[in-house]
Amino acid sequence: MDALADESVDLVVTSPPYPMIEMWDEQFFSLDGKIRKHVEAARYEAAFDRMHALLAQVWAECARVLKDGGILCVNVGDATRTFEGAGFRLWPNGARTQAALRELGLRQLPGILWRKPTNSPTKFMGSGMIPPNAYVTLEHERILIFRKGGRRRVKRREARYESAHFWEERNRWFSDVWTGLAGASQSLKPPDASGGVASELRERSGAFPLALPLRLVLMFSIYGDRVLDPFLGTGTTALAAALTGRNAVGYERDAAFRPAVRRRLLQAPSRSHALCRERLADHRAFLREREKPCKHENEHYGFGVVTKQERQLRLYDVAGVEATGKNRFAFSYRPHPVQQEMFADGESTPA
Repeated sequence: MDALADESVDLVVTSPPYPMIEMWDEQFFSLDGKIRKHVEAARYEAAFDRMHALLAQVWAECARVLKDGGILCVNVGDATRTFEGAGFRLWPNGARTQAALRELGLRQLPGILWRKPTNSPTKFMGSGMIPPNAYVTLEHERILIFRKGGRRRVKRREARYESAHFWEERNRWFSDVWTGLAGASQSLKPPDASGGVASELRERSGAFPLALPLRLVLMFSIYGDRVLDPFLGTGTTALAAALTGRNAVGYERDAAFRPAVRRRLLQAPSRSHALCRERLADHRAFLREREKPCKHENEHYGFGVVTKQERQLRLYDVAGVEATGKNRFAFSYRPHPVQQEMFADGESTPA
């Protein structure tokens, strides 16, 4: 990340390769040949340590480039694996990553568990119905959240208030357990339901659902901020930043991902419009179900809002995107237009 200056990033949202997940073995082996030797010699603890030592180099760079008050969000899952002669065990990637970030002097904040949906009815491993040798099935991952230094001071007051969340969004997002992310934002899917990403690439990247970085970007940054993903993969975090009026920078060692990232970013105009419509429609549904009227009104859309902080909330569409280099894109934005049909059923209509 030499191209990034010290304290030049407002938010990091990423998910690294998970040590001791077999699909990422070769990546770690290619970066440190001793890891392969440790695995072949059944020195699994040593291999695990060296995998996390590689990741620690990236965390150190993230700490360097984060601004004072900047937030780092790491989505990480523990691993379960059976090695010949060593049996079945859990490898605590979350705890090791957490320790590495604390060693860098970052301040840990309350994190999130998100439950990964599964279609499998099987909830056991090991001996099935007969005790005592069954294992709990891992169906969640952790989002570790750290801050560099104290609370961030924001000078761009207008951008901060335009970037506000709806009251009901805040109550849902700032919960320590997230569920249903795979089903979220279905209207954001492009005509190609794969998102323009081949299934083989998606599996190799271990990509998380778009709803996850979308929430984190909206929660911990404002319009115009710079968002970093040091493990870019298929570009999910970069797309989330583009859809929400933030700048993005990412790093990826595997050049095979470049066409997929390019296709996804070029889809940003239609997907950002869908995102804005979805957020406004969700707020409309909230107003219809609310038992008492709101005390405040949003100055851009004319509908009711619960708090004063939502009065200047404003959504923006991606008006256009242009490739300005091999790995660079320029985005333009415009305010999301008011949809008159949203103000039916007794809701106030803006002039």
